[in-house]
Amino acid sequence: MATSPKVLSSRYQIPANLLKPLWYRSRESLVDGGLVYDPIAARACQQCQLAPECLSGDTDQKQLLHATLTRLCDQQVNKFIERYPDGWIINVGAGLDTRFYRVDNGRCHWLELDITENLLWREKLFHKSERYLHRCGSVMDLSWLDSLPISEHTPVLIVCEYALLDCEEKEVAHFIQALGRHFVSASACMVLAGDLANSKLGQKLGAGEYAHGYDDPGSAVLHYLPWTKWAKTFSPLDRNCGRWKLWQRWLRRFPKVKSRLTPVLVQIRW
Repeated sequence: MATSPKVLSSRYQIPANLLKPLWYRSRESLVDGGLVYDPIAARACQQCQLAPECLSGDTDQKQLLHATLTRLCDQQVNKFIERYPDGWIINVGAGLDTRFYRVDNGRCHWLELDITENLLWREKLFHKSERYLHRCGSVMDLSWLDSLPISEHTPVLIVCEYALLDCEEKEVAHFIQALGRHFVSASACMVLAGDLANSKLGQKLGAGEYAHGYDDPGSAVLHYLPWTKWAKTFSPLDRNCGRWKLWQRWLRRFPKVKSRLTPVLVQIRW
């Protein structure tokens, strides 16, 4: 049955760049054997009016790339919580992320950071929790570092899933170095773009237009923070998923470009 104009007009008209990731996770939840199951996103999308921009390009491939990166990040957050069940996760540039609801263990503490407008959308769509805080802050405005309700010896994981993709390399460097100066010891998961993501092949893989590009994202992070204990890079193309198999077979001929064609997840510990 078609949605009536009255019902459609009552839905939230959320900016497309904020709505897309939520919508991709909602769609992925309906795929058999999907990489992400996110009923919170599905329910939130019912309250939103889909922007035409969300339907542009190869939606299925963009959804697959987004879901794979989200799954990779979920796995690292889960590992952190298993090791530090009472630890703190700081989600920088949270947008309409629903990771807290997907991985919460009932004990961890979570801090969502974003600009005021995005936090207002979060409050409209998601319920609150006593362990789930919202604060104004971003990868550009780092004043939030000085007001964190976290003791020096508390285990901390900083998550930056998509906010850095809009930053130039010098801004990425400034953000990472600021974290290294503030936290004596911490971990971070960051999605960074490969230098070939803006190419035609990268676009076919589902990549977007990004403000930076690295030929070796892991090495770049080590250069920014030389005292890092280790850095690991996780490519979406490493994922054992049948929907990636065609690309994986083709890229076996060019293994060195795998981490350059899409955004990848870089995890560091210092």
